[in-house]
Amino acid sequence: MRMIHFAVTGASLIFLTQALAEIVPKAMPGMEPFPAAVQQQIDRALQAKGDAYTPRTRHLSEDGRPHYTNRLILEPSPYLLQHAHNPVNWYPWGEEAFARAQKENKPVFLSIGYSTCHWCHVMERESFEDTAIAEYLNRHYITIKVDREQRPDVDGIYMTAVQMLTGRGGWPLTVWLTPDRSPFYGGTYFPPRDGMRGQQIGLLTLLSRLQAVYHQEPDQVATVSKKLTQNIQAAVVPEASAEHPTQTALTQAAEQFSARFDPQYGGFGKTPKFPRSVTLEFLLRYSRRTNDPEVQNMVVQTLEAMAAGGIYDQVGGGFHRYATDQKWRVPHFEKMLYDNALLAVAYLEGYQIARREDFARVAQEILEYLDREMSAPGGGFYSATDADSGGEEGKFFTWTQPELAQLLSQKQLRLIQSHYGVTVQGNFEGVNILHIVRPLETVAKEMGLTLDQARRERQDARAILYRARQQRHALHTDTKVLVAWNGLAISAFAKGAHILNVPAYATRAKHAATFLLTQLKQDGRLRRSALGALVGGEGYLNDYACLIAGLLDLYEVTFELRWLQEAMTLQAIQDSHFWDDKNGGYFLTANDAEQLLAREKPAYDGAEPSGNAVATHNLLRLAEWTMNASYRQRAQHCLQAFASELKQRPTSMPRLLSALDFFLDRPKEIAIVKASPDDTAEPFLAQLRRHFLPNRVLTIVAQGDALATHQQVVPWLEAKRALKGKVTAYVCEQHVCSLPTTDPGIFAKQLAVTLPLSVVP
Repeated sequence: MRMIHFAVTGASLIFLTQALAEIVPKAMPGMEPFPAAVQQQIDRALQAKGDAYTPRTRHLSEDGRPHYTNRLILEPSPYLLQHAHNPVNWYPWGEEAFARAQKENKPVFLSIGYSTCHWCHVMERESFEDTAIAEYLNRHYITIKVDREQRPDVDGIYMTAVQMLTGRGGWPLTVWLTPDRSPFYGGTYFPPRDGMRGQQIGLLTLLSRLQAVYHQEPDQVATVSKKLTQNIQAAVVPEASAEHPTQTALTQAAEQFSARFDPQYGGFGKTPKFPRSVTLEFLLRYSRRTNDPEVQNMVVQTLEAMAAGGIYDQVGGGFHRYATDQKWRVPHFEKMLYDNALLAVAYLEGYQIARREDFARVAQEILEYLDREMSAPGGGFYSATDADSGGEEGKFFTWTQPELAQLLSQKQLRLIQSHYGVTVQGNFEGVNILHIVRPLETVAKEMGLTLDQARRERQDARAILYRARQQRHALHTDTKVLVAWNGLAISAFAKGAHILNVPAYATRAKHAATFLLTQLKQDGRLRRSALGALVGGEGYLNDYACLIAGLLDLYEVTFELRWLQEAMTLQAIQDSHFWDDKNGGYFLTANDAEQLLAREKPAYDGAEPSGNAVATHNLLRLAEWTMNASYRQRAQHCLQAFASELKQRPTSMPRLLSALDFFLDRPKEIAIVKASPDDTAEPFLAQLRRHFLPNRVLTIVAQGDALATHQQVVPWLEAKRALKGKVTAYVCEQHVCSLPTTDPGIFAKQLAVTLPLSVVP
């Protein structure tokens, strides 16, 4: 080795020591420095972040550089990057971590969360930034971080384990594993030390006790982990059933939802209250087929209460994650793309049913919020925004009365105070969460204003508050683009374009669909996500199912055949890689994906609708368009695969119940044929918008080459023509058509014919 000698004074030696300290990062507490190759990768990744990069850690040098950087700096996940400067030696999920655990005979500490999760942030600040806890973890465990939004398969397996161990789940998800990936203990949030936040045992004590159990009682750990793994494998794949689900499942679910309905404040259950759109969608379909006004009223009352509550962002539009109280007033302030996409559709359907203009306004505000604040470069949509601003939950969204007085005119202030219940003392910890306490009509009358004047004043005041709010400490935005959630957003914008007659929404949906199909479809297969230019992970069932649904909805507003053809192509890929040939239904992961403890077959609707429910509905729609019986047969096998679950727990699967309703109905096949491309179908579309008609497929095409091309994919268009040179509508069921009509009024009467649920065999 060549020796380099320095001639230095005492002062210059101090300077050299400081300089070297800046170049050489600190070793993680309780462990040796990284191998040189790993350290070089980490250094390059950190350097690539640029001068504007702000490390998320309190362990910083005077010039703002992080003392610690771990392997997560190499990952394309906002959540993992948030933990890249913890003093914990985090690994991403992968073989390297488990191989080391096996080699060193150490238990694995698995932590799962997502970037906008408030309690994930709390646990990070309290525990993973704590050098004493980090040192213990680094000495005695192999530590793994997982972004649940990028690895729903890993999250699903270990969430099931924690629910079995504790009876509940949530994030952060904290699980202790053996090196063969089997869980033996778990929970959600743990405070750092005993007695904190009202919990007797803290994380540091748990780490010590479980590490001792792992080494001193290996037989007990093996027994627990084996039994738990067997239970997980049984739970995540429902047993095959010889039964076929019937309308009884629909009726039982409606009765059970009715029993849980909150007649005072809307919604189902007490607290916390989640805006579960799939429940509302099912109940609207049930009320349509049964003509039950009480069921419809449950939905209308819930939509009304949520839109008036603090769970809805009264200034900027869009819904927060959930309400912590029964009245929908105090939200958990994060906003998720999937919630808002699903709720936009719920309000659009509520508008169709109840003809409530305020529901249309809410849907429009949601879509405008997504377009304005959640649009990614290239056309996709970001995933979420945080609940915290400047380290304080909800600070971005709340107001004091003096703040409002400084920003608004006296007239605006009076209206906002009266309408939204603003007080000097506040309605939540000294500040005000805006929520509607008095109808605008009442406030307008008291102020001597017309309703239109009051609406304009409210809109002007909201614009002022929005601009002022943008000057506050910015919310963290999770900027990854997830295919499944973007598929839901495409559906929302496509349906908004149709129901609200706003063509710009269809353009936005096309922009997103083009982005996904060009940037996140590689070698014929979907990828899971993109973060900037980084595309990562194989697609899951929900990615395929939700994007297919979005493309079908996009076809029904643009009538551009390419979207229907793209959907059919993706459906073939999904069938090839996810279908269960033995028992029916789709697995969450592809047949060539990483093998975990179990291959989950999702059926229950959680925060997102289950992939099998969305897929079943897609198959039924494709069957109607294409007349291909294999689509309907596969949908029937899906329903049969979950028949037992539908019978035992129907309210846990409302989106699949909606698909079952489609299956048991006689869906309408609607074709509108124009004599030329320049003809307008608007009089017929106007009638269609007025009807809540979820169980139908629609196509509009002009005579000529376009019609001939369409007939190759949609064969029941054969022999359909524009009669006497006029736009002509055909309304069919099971490919038997009513008389074609050029009269929108007759068309409306044909649409109104509904098959009652009670007469279905």
